[in-house]
Amino acid sequence: MIKKHGSATWSGDLKEGKGRVSTQSGVLADARYGFNTRFEDGAGTNPEELIGAAHAGCFSMALSGQLAERGITADQIDTKSTIHLSMEGGPKIVKAHLTVSIRAEGDKALIEEAAKAAETGCPVSKVLDCEISMDLTIA
Repeated sequence: MIKKHGSATWSGDLKEGKGRVSTQSGVLADARYGFNTRFEDGAGTNPEELIGAAHAGCFSMALSGQLAERGITADQIDTKSTIHLSMEGGPKIVKAHLTVSIRAEGDKALIEEAAKAAETGCPVSKVLDCEISMDLTIA
């Protein structure tokens, strides 16, 4: 079993408090986050953009694998995952929207099929308890 971790430290109350997040790899090391970075325009990161980055990376890798199963190698896959946080009834992630651009030679129907399989099959998509949608461009 593969295990990876992230960590966070928080000090203070919700609105005025400050936090730091780090990843096992060290790519993020004490990155700032707080109320202002999550709900306003403050400098730093927030859980939703980190989930979006994880989702985009996971989906891109899953899509590459799905394409390979169909005999296609992508020249490039560009993915953005926009995480929608609703405040109605308390904060809840309600949607993750993938915007995907694929540069690949191959049957367009097979590429679309691979993208649909990756949309629901990547591990991060599986863990998200929300609607997942996708806009796909094939070049």
